[in-house]
Amino acid sequence: MRPATHRLAAVDEANLVLDHAGQVNVFLVAGLLTAGGFVGPDGMPDLAALRASLRERIATLPQLRKIAVATGRRHRWVEAAPDLEHHIRLIEAVDGLAGFEQTCGELMSATLGLDRPYWEILVVPGATVGGIGVVLRIHHAVADGMAASAIVQQLFDPVESRGTSAHVPRALVPRQAPRRDLRHVLGRLGFGLRRMRMTLSGREVGPTVLLGERSPRRGVVFLDADLAALETHVRPVGATVNDALLAAVALGYRAVLPAAGEPIPARLPVSVPVALQRRGTAGNQVGVMLVRLPLGDVEPDERVRLIAEQTREEKARAREQGTLEFMRGPIGARIMDRVARRQHLVAGFVTNVPGPVGTFRLAGAPVVAIWPVAVLAANVRLGVAAVSYAGRLHCGIHFDAENVPGAAFARAMGEGLARLGA
Repeated sequence: MRPATHRLAAVDEANLVLDHAGQVNVFLVAGLLTAGGFVGPDGMPDLAALRASLRERIATLPQLRKIAVATGRRHRWVEAAPDLEHHIRLIEAVDGLAGFEQTCGELMSATLGLDRPYWEILVVPGATVGGIGVVLRIHHAVADGMAASAIVQQLFDPVESRGTSAHVPRALVPRQAPRRDLRHVLGRLGFGLRRMRMTLSGREVGPTVLLGERSPRRGVVFLDADLAALETHVRPVGATVNDALLAAVALGYRAVLPAAGEPIPARLPVSVPVALQRRGTAGNQVGVMLVRLPLGDVEPDERVRLIAEQTREEKARAREQGTLEFMRGPIGARIMDRVARRQHLVAGFVTNVPGPVGTFRLAGAPVVAIWPVAVLAANVRLGVAAVSYAGRLHCGIHFDAENVPGAAFARAMGEGLARLGA
């Protein structure tokens, strides 16, 4: 019997509940690497060198050396040494970036075995000329987006840029949880119950192709935009890069709905995670804000301004309210999982994770691009994730390819990012 370490935090236990048929609760981070280190001049990888390089780093990351074992109705994390022959492996070669996107789409409906530590690194030849693709998959029970970003930054080697090396964002640094009085706890519980009631009864989204049972056929498209240009463009209207991302996403929705034969509403609500200050051992520590994207025929800067007005207020509220008390454990997760399969409160998910200041190498190979791909949950059929890296905002669009014309969404969102970054 393996020695027990500690019981799963309730919110991490909830993410085990949310991994089931039709919903693979696994984050994906895709990257392109060029020749150097374990990648030869011909673009062929040396897996033995990669495993040797990562072995010591994995030994210092407890998140990658544990599995959840049931003890009664709950689970405990226990030590489990990863078999690097399994966890770091070569998969079938692809034909360029389009083939890499297709492989990532297929992986978004592939489960991770729960009898081993909940992660894997897949090496994909042919994803780029003279280089390779790499995919890191990690279960949501182990880490949310911010915690997954920290794991990536500890596995990869930072490369100094403009005198500053890559760093872990401040929001990832744990701090001691403040003492909370009964009024604070009851206030957050009340908010959780109100949010649950909204999910049960909210009808902000009518019948649409964007919501419904998902097929196993997934599509993934990668986009990127100049980060400094986006920030320069939107700063005069008091907006952030995240507001610019949401504005480009709005243009994607403006295109995908007519492509599916549906009318364009004036506003479309989406769920946007908000990073919280790290407390305790939980791998998942996020709040949520609801942003109603303006889809009307307005000027690009006006759309950004309308979004920024909402996010300034909603972000502060989400951080004050924190993680929803009722829905953060396994019992609440089971209830909300059933309810969410019929929800019409939000039409999509959009998440943006801060990246490093500099760039990375993986076992000596330069990492030239990174894209995150987020989990699709509830009855939502399309979501967007983004991360800043090497002066670019890298976006991964994940959609149900059987039901949603994702190419139309990606084309319009890409054009929106280009206009905002011009």
